[in-house]
Amino acid sequence: MSLRERVARNLRRVRQEKSMSQEELAHRAHVNRNYVGMLEREEFAASIDMLEKLALALGVDPVEFLRNDT
Repeated sequence: MSLRERVARNLRRVRQEKSMSQEELAHRAHVNRNYVGMLEREEFAASIDMLEKLALALGVDPVEFLRNDT
């Protein structure tokens, strides 16, 4: 599994565990909702800074996006 795919899967998993929509996450992270969807579909690769913003909005450690629990 590529790192981009791992980040996408973990982002989706964490967001759903927090019962948060893409729109709510985008609002909390101050990014476009479409961007969140594109990250989850592996269309874009998130920067380290973006992973930090998303993790803060979700209330998790950024390393959560790199977990390999598949």
